[in-house]
Amino acid sequence: MSGLTITGSTVVDPATGGVTERDIACANGLIAETPADDAAQIDASGLHVAPGIVDLGVFAVDMPAFVAGGITRVALMPDQVPVIDEPSMVQHAATAGKPSVWVHPLAAATQDLAGKELTELGLMQRAGAVAVSTGRTRIANAGIMLRLLRYANALDLPVITHAEDESLSGHAVATDGETATRLGLASAPAVSEAMAIARDIMLAEESSGHVHFRIVTTAHGFDLIRSAKARGLRVTCGTTPAHLLLCDVDIGPYRTFAKLSPPLRSAEDRDAALAALADGTIDVICSGHDPQGPEAKRLPYADAEAGMSGAETLLTLSLNLVRDGHIDMARLFALLSANPAKLLGVDGGSLSPGSAADLIVFDPEAPWKIDTAAMASRAGNTPFDELPVQGKVVHTIKGGQSLDRPPF
Repeated sequence: MSGLTITGSTVVDPATGGVTERDIACANGLIAETPADDAAQIDASGLHVAPGIVDLGVFAVDMPAFVAGGITRVALMPDQVPVIDEPSMVQHAATAGKPSVWVHPLAAATQDLAGKELTELGLMQRAGAVAVSTGRTRIANAGIMLRLLRYANALDLPVITHAEDESLSGHAVATDGETATRLGLASAPAVSEAMAIARDIMLAEESSGHVHFRIVTTAHGFDLIRSAKARGLRVTCGTTPAHLLLCDVDIGPYRTFAKLSPPLRSAEDRDAALAALADGTIDVICSGHDPQGPEAKRLPYADAEAGMSGAETLLTLSLNLVRDGHIDMARLFALLSANPAKLLGVDGGSLSPGSAADLIVFDPEAPWKIDTAAMASRAGNTPFDELPVQGKVVHTIKGGQSLDRPPF
């Protein structure tokens, strides 16, 4: 067999903004104009085909979860052991998923992510880094952040940063409000996010650099980003399905699976995130995939690690945004695939002939229930445990090859 042809499908193309009925041909790892005579076939009648998901900012290489979620490329955060702050670490990380899901390392902005000494970004870029990241926290020193943005701009690399002011957030585990007060949890005001965003927008303007706020969650934060975009600044942002669909009341009776970073916000901030999604302020939906085992989650709320397993539920949860009328299907795959691929400068998010044959075949109506015990991820910690959902990945295709039975 020299190729693959997917027949009878509903094709979602974020490049054209269209949803059409047609076949997709793949040959030699690329989307082809016409199918090869001896190509293998997948009958996708009643199913949708779209570009494979590009997940911007995962904290673990979790191949079964990626394949189960229709993810064909991931941008790996530098918060690894050891930290991705040397060219050799970039090269090592880049080989973690090939030839299946491709891992694109994000270079640590500072040595050991300590926020003090800049790393050799040029050398790491040549080793394969596609962007720069401050990791789980921001760089507190404004002078160092400005130098970073200028250095990255000279290399045409986006700087991916965390948006919380550590002097306010400190050791907080929740957002100020009724829920945190009732549960007696250490909390911080939501304005912590906006303060961090405001500073970095000003530094991006000063440096002409591109700053991407990995997860934005508050009304004030979205207002600042909306204004910066209107002024033509190189500012983009992402968020997660958890911050679009949940709010702080979902912490419930100390549910550590709902302990995230940034923390869940108020219902008003959640609604502001949905409005920012609809008006185009949000550029990327990412999974925030940060699986934590039971030893890290089955602890008192204040002691448990933040993070969730989000890769394999990214699509199914995001489809709720289409059903509820916030965005259409083509816009969803711009957010999941085309936009993150463009931001990182990797081949993805396109169904044009000559593009990488990275595809997802899914049934948008297939019903199932999220079950932490049955997840493919290395750890099934999700705040959506036992939630009935619709939308299931049927095939994940990388370079024209199905990954349905990967050699893990």
